[in-house]
Amino acid sequence: MRFAFVLLMTLIGLNGQEVWWSMQPLERPEVPSGAEKVIVDRFIRAKQRQLGLTSSGAAEKRVLARRLAFDLWGMPLSPKRMDTFVQDERPEAYRELVDELLASPRYGERWARHWLDVVHFGETHGYDKDQPRNHAWPYRDYVIRAFNEDKPYAEFVREQIAGDRLLPHRRDGIEATGFLAAGPWDLIGHAEVPESKIDGKVARHLDRDDMVTAVMTTFCSFTVQCAQCHDHKADPVTMKDYYSLQSIFAALDRSDREYDLDPVVVQKRENLVVQISAEQSKLTKVRADIDVAKTPELKKLEKLVTGSGQKRSDRYGYHSQVSAKQDAVKWVQVDLGSSLPLEEVEIFPADEYGFPDFGFPHRFRVEISDDEEFVTKSILADQTEADFSRPGAGPIVIKGQGKRARFVRIVATKLWSRRHAGGPLSNDWIFALSEVKVISNGKSLMPKKVEALDSIQAMPRWGRANLIDGRTGTGVTKIDPKEKKRYDHLLQKHAGSLLKKEKQFADEVKALEREVSALPKPQRVYAANVHHGNGNFMGRGHVNGKPREIRILDRGDVTSPLDVVGPAPVPGIVEGVNSFDLPANHLEGDRRVALANWVVHPKNKLTWRSIVNRVWQQHFGVGLVETANDFGRIGEKPTNPELLDWLAVEFRDGGGSLKKLHRMILLSETYRQRSSGHPQNASVDGSNRFLWRQNRRRLEAEVVRDTVLTVAGKMNLKMGGPSFQDFIIEKPQHSPHYQYHKADPDDPATHRRSIYRFLVRSQPQPFMDALDCADPSLLVDKRSETTTSLQALAMLNNRFILRMAEHVAVDLKKEEDPVEKLIARSLGRPVRLEERGLLESYASSHGMAALVRLVFNMSEFSYVD
Repeated sequence: MRFAFVLLMTLIGLNGQEVWWSMQPLERPEVPSGAEKVIVDRFIRAKQRQLGLTSSGAAEKRVLARRLAFDLWGMPLSPKRMDTFVQDERPEAYRELVDELLASPRYGERWARHWLDVVHFGETHGYDKDQPRNHAWPYRDYVIRAFNEDKPYAEFVREQIAGDRLLPHRRDGIEATGFLAAGPWDLIGHAEVPESKIDGKVARHLDRDDMVTAVMTTFCSFTVQCAQCHDHKADPVTMKDYYSLQSIFAALDRSDREYDLDPVVVQKRENLVVQISAEQSKLTKVRADIDVAKTPELKKLEKLVTGSGQKRSDRYGYHSQVSAKQDAVKWVQVDLGSSLPLEEVEIFPADEYGFPDFGFPHRFRVEISDDEEFVTKSILADQTEADFSRPGAGPIVIKGQGKRARFVRIVATKLWSRRHAGGPLSNDWIFALSEVKVISNGKSLMPKKVEALDSIQAMPRWGRANLIDGRTGTGVTKIDPKEKKRYDHLLQKHAGSLLKKEKQFADEVKALEREVSALPKPQRVYAANVHHGNGNFMGRGHVNGKPREIRILDRGDVTSPLDVVGPAPVPGIVEGVNSFDLPANHLEGDRRVALANWVVHPKNKLTWRSIVNRVWQQHFGVGLVETANDFGRIGEKPTNPELLDWLAVEFRDGGGSLKKLHRMILLSETYRQRSSGHPQNASVDGSNRFLWRQNRRRLEAEVVRDTVLTVAGKMNLKMGGPSFQDFIIEKPQHSPHYQYHKADPDDPATHRRSIYRFLVRSQPQPFMDALDCADPSLLVDKRSETTTSLQALAMLNNRFILRMAEHVAVDLKKEEDPVEKLIARSLGRPVRLEERGLLESYASSHGMAALVRLVFNMSEFSYVD
């Protein structure tokens, strides 16, 4: 019924009879008159007077300090700091506490958690194969750093959309683009299905939709994604508008991106790459000259020695995904079906594009095992200490040494560069094989299946199954030592001087590559990725950063493309800016820069309202607009639109300082009110939308966990770096199992703040999930608040709670008044006379650890007034 009403009102509005509040120009409203010192209070009191509401008065100092600490830190104040504040009678004591909390690094950790909820940040891909993203964490650290540094909001936004283009050699510029890759990603649809297939098209369409939705929802609180299949039913967004936004991201993919933390290293690495390219060109030319110098006899011998004259198959074999690093480890394995005695393992090169060593690793090892996960294994051959001589010149035969195994795995530890086959100059490394044969009891076995760390499926040429189809890209080369000796003699005779030059240039390339290897190891971040032809990263599904062609899809169906669209903003949101002024030969990143500038344009009607509403929501439990992710007609109207606009203009024109915005709100009498009820006010405004009192709020799962650790004295405040894993991961190469029950709650590595916890999409942490932790697959504007028996059981019996309660109990044995200390640490106040006897009696009967668990289950522990 409500939707029908909204739809009706929308149609009226779209016919020009009404302009929805969020589509009205953002202008500074007149400030109401009043005696209130803080302007926020004037707007609030003016609205309350209209409704006949009265404020609830100021909260007690302990209540206020506890509220402030949880709002800005997500952790309690120490009992000592709490007492100091309560005893400080100076009027400026509260302002000083606000400034102290905002200046602490704990502030960035607390508010980064709110931001990561909204952008649906997770550290696994989601979907069927929920594999880990081990390098997603630098984006999280970037957000924490940005909040602590009070980065101007416009910069914060622009960097997350186009930082790699705006700041190409800066840490913030690269890490910030983790925003575009924060959401779920379909590994099967992208890595195992080609884009030419329907499933591949769908996966990439959904990926672009995720980026569009993340940008427009996070920064503008606008649901443009509703226009995928038809024009938006409620808001002024057409299908053309939506697909024009998709066009902005048409060249993007997601992967780990390398970057240097030190700008000096950045420059040195780039210089070395240029030098390597120059020397590689010389090497290519001298090798061409050597080929010219070869006599017919030499060429004939060469075919015998290298096997290059053998007929190639029309099917090739296994091909890994492209890696940005030569020393990335790749592997492929075959399953023989049962454990069998091994005589030989034959490894055949792919022989592609005229390169008999195509994709063959420079360094590798051959492992065997009866265990599919290779937890226990034997090594048949180890060529990982030095480069293999003439890699791929012929099939490699490995003796089985009389050992038995079911699985044979070839592990590549130094990959082959596709630059030899016309690929980019660097950062384009692969592992490819034509065939793997296993000989047992004099017979060539037929393996049952092939598994790999990763692969491309581009049939019929490349596919894992091709590795065991019995067809090779080259024939078996049996080299006659006499022919090899004569070949070397004749080659030296006819091209001796050229061979010296070849060695010289090859040595120079190796020396330069050693210099590159000696540089500090680059950092990695899982982020949006594209290759411009002049950058140092590589994406998938496009050529040199050229965006894919984007068409409007009839009813959102990838098999029914209509008109081609180019990059453009949604008309009407920024007055006078309804298109992007991009040159015909623009780079992919220029589209994102244009979008970023549009989002933070001073006349953008949505951006500045959106962020101040999100901040307000976290301080009061509900925003001035209740639907923080939707400022459209299906969303709610603001309860105080004048205050919203005043805050937005102040924030925008004041440099976009979030800390300044916090102060404007936190220093208000409205924020400092009691949370106690008032019957007359409740009869007028039962849901407290006009803030005649402060809202009582439940602490989020992370805050509860961090508070428990703090009370137990186990909190490790180490900042940044890889996330801790409070689980044991099993079968990480396939569809991982995240086994939380096998992790040790006493492991000090897991005692960091919850912002640093590794976030799994498919299998949430049971304890955190029970406490309504956000789903990292969704753009969460506000945490759910449920009340279930499972929560009480978790806070009583979860292994983490049990162990922390025991630690608190041991620590309290040192105290003269353990009950007083427990209440002060846990609740931020002295123990009350009427409760002391009950608590001491309970501890005497059931033990101090049981009392700690009881306190952890008090509503006062989990709520802030």
